[in-house]
Amino acid sequence: MFLYFSSQRRPKTEILVPKLLIEHGKEAERAPYVDGTGAHAGALLGDIRHDPFQSGGLETPPHVRVEEGSIHRAHRGVLFIDEINVLRLPSQQALLTALQERSYSIVGQSQSSSGAMVKTEPVPCDFILVAAGNLDAVRVASEDLTGGMHPALRSRIRGYGYEVYVNDQMDDTSENRYKLVQFVAQEVVRDGKIPHFEMAACAEVIREGQRRAGRTGKLTLRLRELGGLVRTAGDFARSEGKSIVTMDHVLLAKLSSKSLEQQIADQEIEKHVGDTSTMIEGESIGVANGLGIVGTGEVGEPAGLVVPVEAAVVPALSRSGGSIVLGDALQKHHGHGVENVGAVLKTVKGAEIADHDLHVDALVRHPHAEVDGIGIAAGIAAISAFETLPVDQSQVMIGTIAVSGDLRPVRATLQRIEAAAKLGFKAAIVPTSLKSTLLVDEYIRKKIEIVFCDTLADVAARVFTGNSAAKRSIVERLQGAQANRATYTNGHGKKPVVEVKRKN
Repeated sequence: MFLYFSSQRRPKTEILVPKLLIEHGKEAERAPYVDGTGAHAGALLGDIRHDPFQSGGLETPPHVRVEEGSIHRAHRGVLFIDEINVLRLPSQQALLTALQERSYSIVGQSQSSSGAMVKTEPVPCDFILVAAGNLDAVRVASEDLTGGMHPALRSRIRGYGYEVYVNDQMDDTSENRYKLVQFVAQEVVRDGKIPHFEMAACAEVIREGQRRAGRTGKLTLRLRELGGLVRTAGDFARSEGKSIVTMDHVLLAKLSSKSLEQQIADQEIEKHVGDTSTMIEGESIGVANGLGIVGTGEVGEPAGLVVPVEAAVVPALSRSGGSIVLGDALQKHHGHGVENVGAVLKTVKGAEIADHDLHVDALVRHPHAEVDGIGIAAGIAAISAFETLPVDQSQVMIGTIAVSGDLRPVRATLQRIEAAAKLGFKAAIVPTSLKSTLLVDEYIRKKIEIVFCDTLADVAARVFTGNSAAKRSIVERLQGAQANRATYTNGHGKKPVVEVKRKN
């Protein structure tokens, strides 16, 4: 027993030996690059290991249990963190402290651990932070401390560095087309199983890059989604036992490699073919067809969704005058621009509109659909209800209207046109401002006519059927209101030019 206690009183030589966390040699070394993506608090900021033997002479000294974090290993180098908004707010606060102080003490990250009461001296961590994320990274964090970037951390990034928004398009030049061809070859080599592409197949991939850009003169830079098309086309060729991928394989891949939103929209189209609520032919009063979209486009392509808009005019119930009453579907969705319809109606109906209430509603078949492209349809439906003019249901309208009656474009117009073509509409009316930028495949143009219009008067002249006096009257009033506005702008909207001469 005496020998045992005497051995416990002897000093342990290993206690006197410091623990080396990070070693920097005297010779010139390459700056470290540390990937901290997905790291928890202990791996990112450092931690103190738990010691199950905390007494009785068997405990491990605290300095031996110290573990450095990614911020310390990235000293004098680069720390990369992807999806920065995934980090919890306490970790983001510690990260901004390390950025500002260029040193950070290592503490125990778990409150139930024996290392919770251990804290080291500040450890150097002078690094360059490269953080990446989507647009949701700059939103305000939720109550559960996740889902957003800390405002103070973003302030440090803006104060000490730069914020860069990466382009999702590039110019359609010969050099960039060759880069896309090189990208196709790289994807084939990376996959290792699919055959190479012939020139016509590469040309079709470039064509798809133009289409997904949504503008003429541009190519998409969403290469991850484009790479999925390349691999799908290669799988088709491999399943047929071909040694090379042809253009037909790429066309098959375009039909099969659809985003989830497009597949949902296709199912909705199949369900509602022959549905009386969506008329693709004939005439109707107070009803016009617009187009919304499903999906944001951040992952995959958004899908077009037909949204029938209905309007009804009733005597005003309020003594103070008429108003525009939105249905439940439009109250739940914002950005539809139906409010501007009232301004247009006042220009053509005058004081008569004060004696009526205008009820506008839409049939939105998807709970997360965006209905920003139904403004033109709402204006036509409202005028049709006021004047009892029938509307040609074989034509669909894409876009919104300004208070002046001018047409305004909306995003994902191409996907909306494709959805209308699948349903069997004969014509799609879009703003003229898209004429030079809208890139539509030839097989879509064979299915549906694309009509470009400048103002609501141009749309009214086309979609109102017949050649009645009421139709001519409403078109003339819309054109007259537009002409009066142009005259006012040209005659009185310009400030006089004053010539100032300097005295000698």
